[in-house]
Amino acid sequence: MDHSPYTVNDVMTTTVVAVDPDAQFKEIVATMERWNVSALPVLEGEGRVVGVVSEADLLTKGELRDSDPGLIKKVRGLDDTAKAVAVSARDLMTTPAVTVRAGASLPQAARRMAYHQVKRLPVVDDDEILQGIVSRADLLKVYLRSGDAIAAEVRAEVVDRLFPVSRQGIQVAVNDGVVTLTGRVRDSELISVAIRLTHAIDGVVDVNCSLTGPSTGRAPAT
Repeated sequence: MDHSPYTVNDVMTTTVVAVDPDAQFKEIVATMERWNVSALPVLEGEGRVVGVVSEADLLTKGELRDSDPGLIKKVRGLDDTAKAVAVSARDLMTTPAVTVRAGASLPQAARRMAYHQVKRLPVVDDDEILQGIVSRADLLKVYLRSGDAIAAEVRAEVVDRLFPVSRQGIQVAVNDGVVTLTGRVRDSELISVAIRLTHAIDGVVDVNCSLTGPSTGRAPAT
């Protein structure tokens, strides 16, 4: 991991546990327990993702277990409670599956997870064939980048490009993901741009800016 911006392809898990639509309730529970996962893609044919079955889908059955004996018959035809009487992945799964492409950026994947309130996304190609899976934890891997790698990228992508004349006098330091920029630049109007671009570097937690203009005091950090 030594480049930016990162994509889902850089952090996803390519070995994925999945089930087919005919997998039965107990088989699904046993698979989740064995592999310590809370959701499974449901695959058809050559690996096309048709849905995802999660612990939440399975727990619907438990919610009605101790209810009025006649309740299941009453709700059998309703979509939001049909899972309570389902026994196979085909009927238990949430479909269509919420998926993401391998080339999507990490912020795009994070927004998709947040919008759909899911903890992981199957990664698919243009034919919806499973390529991997990406989780919330995977999206955080970018913050494991070394300080040296982050500093080198900030210098190459921000300092050298924005301040080609004064770049030799600019110092870039990184500590626990926090980037500190110090030095004097010729164009103080570009300082706020430098801060924004540095924030956009993968793995950056925060930015402390001590850059100053040619004859002004310290520029306020933004």
